[in-house]
Amino acid sequence: METFAEHYESLMRTISRYCPHVDLAQIEQAISYADNKHRNQKRRDGSPYIIHPLAVAEIVAETGLDSDAILAAILHDCIEDTDASHDDIAQLFGPTVAELVEGVTKLTRVEYSTHEQQQMENLRKMFMAMSKDIRVVLIKICDRLHNTRTMQFQTPPKQISKSRETMDIYAPLAHRLGMQKIKWELEDSSLKYLDPQACEEIMLYLNEHQAEADEFMKGIQSKIMTRLSSVGIHGAIYGRVKHIYSIYRKMQAQEKKIDELYDLYAFRVIVDSIADCYNVLGHIHDLFNLVPGRFKDYISTPKPNKYQSLHTTVIGQQGIPFEVQIRTWDMHQTAEYGIAAHWKYKQGVEDGDEKQFEWVRRLLESQQEENDAEDYIHSLKVDMFDDEVFVFTPKGKVMSLPAGSTPIDFAYAIHSGVGNAMVGAKVNNRIASFDQPLRNGDIVEIMTSKTAKGPSRDWLKICNSNQARTKIRQWFKKEKREENVAHGKSSFEGELRRNNFSPSLLSDAELLSQLLKKLAFDTLEDMYAAIGYGGLTATKAFGRIRDDLIRATKQPAPKETAKTVSEPHKPSRHKASGVIVEDIDSCMIKFSRCCTPVPGDDIVGFITKGYGVSIHRKDCKNCETMRDPVLRSRWVPVTWSAEESSPFQTTLEIDAEDRGGLWLDVASVLSAAKVKVTELAGREMPAGRARILATFEVRNVSELEVIRGKIRQIAGVVEVRRGQH
Repeated sequence: METFAEHYESLMRTISRYCPHVDLAQIEQAISYADNKHRNQKRRDGSPYIIHPLAVAEIVAETGLDSDAILAAILHDCIEDTDASHDDIAQLFGPTVAELVEGVTKLTRVEYSTHEQQQMENLRKMFMAMSKDIRVVLIKICDRLHNTRTMQFQTPPKQISKSRETMDIYAPLAHRLGMQKIKWELEDSSLKYLDPQACEEIMLYLNEHQAEADEFMKGIQSKIMTRLSSVGIHGAIYGRVKHIYSIYRKMQAQEKKIDELYDLYAFRVIVDSIADCYNVLGHIHDLFNLVPGRFKDYISTPKPNKYQSLHTTVIGQQGIPFEVQIRTWDMHQTAEYGIAAHWKYKQGVEDGDEKQFEWVRRLLESQQEENDAEDYIHSLKVDMFDDEVFVFTPKGKVMSLPAGSTPIDFAYAIHSGVGNAMVGAKVNNRIASFDQPLRNGDIVEIMTSKTAKGPSRDWLKICNSNQARTKIRQWFKKEKREENVAHGKSSFEGELRRNNFSPSLLSDAELLSQLLKKLAFDTLEDMYAAIGYGGLTATKAFGRIRDDLIRATKQPAPKETAKTVSEPHKPSRHKASGVIVEDIDSCMIKFSRCCTPVPGDDIVGFITKGYGVSIHRKDCKNCETMRDPVLRSRWVPVTWSAEESSPFQTTLEIDAEDRGGLWLDVASVLSAAKVKVTELAGREMPAGRARILATFEVRNVSELEVIRGKIRQIAGVVEVRRGQH
């Protein structure tokens, strides 16, 4: 078991190495204070709780952050888990440290209806604090890193839920902040619990081939070092096998076993100057064969998180491809520790550099009206974690947008006024459609008009960034309230009727007050307006109050009610597998595989010889035979039964730009939707495209459309359509 003394000594050594100017007396005071507050608390492994804050503080110190950040790391759980208050910490250690601790503290003392709702509020609070002081999220990431290192002491359900949250939020956030070293460890640690079998197989393979890998890397390092020494370039060369999760993603994306992968190795050359970086690049390309299309210059065009390096992939004499990254020592520090290496409290960094954190404020602006937990988490992934595309204004200014963004996203990224007045767009000096995906290097010009009528509701389906979507909704909310109320009322009352509830229920003042409180609206008109401008869907609004309506009317679930009402009027119909067949007393039902219908689709039945009635969607290509005089009589009317039924299997065809990680992103969406996937297959298509067929089970077309919409948001996805075999 780890001891307090071991962690204390390790923390002090780390501080003296990375942060020699820190006031050690104040650190001692904070440790004593935290130890006293956590004295009666234990970790799950039985060790004193104070070990966790000390370990987090050591990780913070390794990143090179300042004294206030280290103090806040030591004290980060005091407000949450002890009787310490914000004022107590502010009085002893200063208001800055107290604000940092408050920002890291989770909202555990507030009750929420679901875990997702609590997660959303925790993240929202963290980002609010982050917008004021970026050190909040740096400490939080370090906190999560130590928790992943001790995850073996948690229960299996906790291991899975925390690992999924780490993979969904904290690892991408570390990547967005440029903290690659921490990101890799977060991903590898999480994979151990999310897919333990695959993780074990990769680790076993790497261990078995370690000697072979060491020999290969030693040979490459020696060859590069000999060349650089001969031309007078001084530097360091490191070789490594790519980390476990990176290999895992390659296996998933390329559908290969680990022994079929080749690009498992990466080398890093660190030199003294930018000029040396480009000189080294020339020598690397002279020593080895270049792989076309795999060179990237992040020195002349840094990433938004300030990452800079030259990347190239080459093939040695053994026929094994490997990546070479070339950077200076300053660039290396930034690549390892991200923005922590350029934080404004470090000597020599100007306050103006904090402009690099403007994306935090843009993120908050786009999230401020999002109240649905699922949508909030999804929009975080889209706006902050997805791959980016870099485009230019006509004057040469670089704009960073989520991959898959359109001219609409570009317009609203400039200013809401530009987006609202937009009447057209040019991409590379050619007229472009509003839904044209933008690509790296595009020059985008937005055409506006003072007489523009404002955005269209269709734009909400076209744009890809949550920032644009939020600004469009704000325009409709402000400019079209009466129209929104009418549209929202029609949608919500229609949803009530579809579920066999009368809109007249809303005239009950007591019930209405209860429902509005559940939906977090002051008036019914406000709720209608929110539905009208797209801030809430009628389906989600009904879903939140469905149980309250059932209790209020003292009736069984709506679907059961629909069954008892409809059956007496249709004695000649036959029910089977959730479908009612007109005028046939008894028959076998088969759902066609050509179009995989699900409840909510318009359907029709075809009488087959020996196999009963085959159910098709009306838009199925096989329904064209309904016009054939010979077969017309075999088509029969069918409808969906109102009673509850088992899940139905359906297929989506996904066309996308072929890239690494595409498969994993699709699988992640399906996993998050908690549907049973029966098949996931795909193939390469011409022009760098890929087609994926996803077959899974859903209960109705509404659930299917939600999943379909989320897949559309995946970077590089061009089209998602219902399967037609």
